[in-house]
Amino acid sequence: TEIAVERRFVPESCPRAVRPGDFVRYHYLGAFPDGTRFDSSYDRGSTFNVFVGKGQLIAGMDQALVGMCVNERRFVKIPPKLAYGSEGVPGVIPPNAVLHFDVLLIDLWNSEDKVQIQTYFKPEKCPRTVQVSDFVRYHYNGTFLDGTLFDSSHNRMRTYDTYVGIGWLIPGMDQGLLGMCVGEKRIITIPPFLAYGEDGDGKEIPGQASLVFDVVLLDLHNPKDGIAIENQLVPESCERRSQTGDFLRYHYNGTLLDGTLFDSSYSRNHTYDTYVGKGYVIAGMDEGLLGVCTGEKRRIIIPPHLGYGEEGRGKIPGSAVLVFDIHVVDFHNPSDSVSITVNYKPSNCTVLSKKGDYLKYHYNASLLDGTLLDSTHSLGKTYNIVLGLGQVVLGMDMGLQDMCVGERRTVVIPPHLGYGEDGVEGEVPGSAVLVFDIELLELVSGLPEGYMFVWNGEVSPNLFEEIDQNHDGEVLLEEFSEYIQTQVDTGKGKLAPGFDFEKIVKNMFTNQDRDGNGKVTAEEFKLKDQEAKEEHDEL
Repeated sequence: TEIAVERRFVPESCPRAVRPGDFVRYHYLGAFPDGTRFDSSYDRGSTFNVFVGKGQLIAGMDQALVGMCVNERRFVKIPPKLAYGSEGVPGVIPPNAVLHFDVLLIDLWNSEDKVQIQTYFKPEKCPRTVQVSDFVRYHYNGTFLDGTLFDSSHNRMRTYDTYVGIGWLIPGMDQGLLGMCVGEKRIITIPPFLAYGEDGDGKEIPGQASLVFDVVLLDLHNPKDGIAIENQLVPESCERRSQTGDFLRYHYNGTLLDGTLFDSSYSRNHTYDTYVGKGYVIAGMDEGLLGVCTGEKRRIIIPPHLGYGEEGRGKIPGSAVLVFDIHVVDFHNPSDSVSITVNYKPSNCTVLSKKGDYLKYHYNASLLDGTLLDSTHSLGKTYNIVLGLGQVVLGMDMGLQDMCVGERRTVVIPPHLGYGEDGVEGEVPGSAVLVFDIELLELVSGLPEGYMFVWNGEVSPNLFEEIDQNHDGEVLLEEFSEYIQTQVDTGKGKLAPGFDFEKIVKNMFTNQDRDGNGKVTAEEFKLKDQEAKEEHDEL
């Protein structure tokens, strides 16, 4: 006279059991006591979907389903008075038949249900949560209440990208994503009337199915977003900040909002070098690099419409927010000249360096970020040059002008006056600003421009005869060299400082040997002022 229920399988977790008024989806096998099957939902390939306790089922089944959990399996015996009674179902169920049902509950919901959210991981830092009209990128596994997988973005290896709260999603997902943080993981359970309803999606999701989405939020932005800047380290001394048109060298790590690294200049061991504000980089980076100091570290967060847009690029997915942690190594402007800061000047500073002077100085050479490149102190010897003759980079030739012995100065040289875009392989990076701390130790005054040798007194009227020691009317290189050496040794003449003696003398001799026969005659021999006078007369 009563139903008999045998619970053949009960899941360990049963967060909810069937109550009268609930809607259920279940599979069943219907048989008579002798085992003869009279019906099966499996044969139809579709669950039986019905409200419980509302008279839509035979009374015995209405009772048997109450208290069941999703994935629970029950074996139910229903007497005739709680089934089809003395009339039965013509051609299917005879009168007064006891019915056996093997039932597996697949789904369960109530018309008063709402979206259920279970957050099982939330990051410690959550600076922003999903709001209506935000654009999100997330991964998900979609299952039914019984755990059957119907869809997964992980399997497609691509996030699901969509706006939230404007009708692009089923209503339950629109609700379930609100308030999430990037990196948060939650389970969103959606009743069918907030999902695909009575008809399902026509593919994988049947009608009246509750849906369970296991979601991890990877990205979040709003189309109205601009870039966000977080200053991480700003040097105490910041004499200059970057402006439009400046050329920057910086290191960076590029990640997505979830921390996934997509690029790093450090891994290439080379800075990223570019103009700022000229469209050479993505719009968000162009903006984020303005106003930085050398040595500054900052985080620049760039929404996709100021980054790589809907299409993405390389390892960067479409519609991705980008996070750049940058370290500014140096910057300059193409209009920059040499910058000179005098750190010490002796009280007696009357003799100043000029073009042609021979200088001996010590220096420490570094980059703008303080990285040491070279130092004469470590070599234990000075650096020696003739000023203004291109023996050093142009910026150094400029920076050494008008110094006096004992003076110390800092010379900052932009790359176009230094080693340019190419730098010096293994020593000086391309497009690097150079900083030289200089101390001038010795200065030997040079000769007037164009002169390699000058007389300290009156020039002998019989100069050629004095040089032509064997009086054969011809001067050879050996005679010429010996005579010049004697004049220098006795203080009667002076050679241009900083040059090799033999090279100077040979150059002077070649200038006199006008026919190139290796001999200088009296007719060929002329002093520099005589050459200038003859040219003037000819003109």
